[in-house]
Amino acid sequence: MDSSGKKLAAVIIAAAMLFAVAGCSGQPLSTREKGTGIGALLGAGTGAIIGAAVGAPGAGAAIGGALGAGTGFVVGNAMQNQDVQQNQTQSQLNSQQQEIESQRRQIEQMKSQSETE
Repeated sequence: MDSSGKKLAAVIIAAAMLFAVAGCSGQPLSTREKGTGIGALLGAGTGAIIGAAVGAPGAGAAIGGALGAGTGFVVGNAMQNQDVQQNQTQSQLNSQQQEIESQRRQIEQMKSQSETE
């Protein structure tokens, strides 16, 4: 198998492994999982290309995939944590808005009661 065939095989194997693991969860991928998968695929592809240049595309793909997965996990985790924080902030804002509306209705009700007395 020539070097381009080895690169393609490494990328296909990495993609198949990613989809196999993702398919087992039964749930949509989280941002963290997407980041890890994308990083692994990009790392494996890049590693295979670099490895092919030195005569070891398989080793390059494995090392690149591992490094890419680690980097992708870190980035995906940071993005997921940011999403969680934004959701919490939005939830707090919604709760405060509901409280303001409730107080506004109470004030209107008190005004109307004072006018009838």
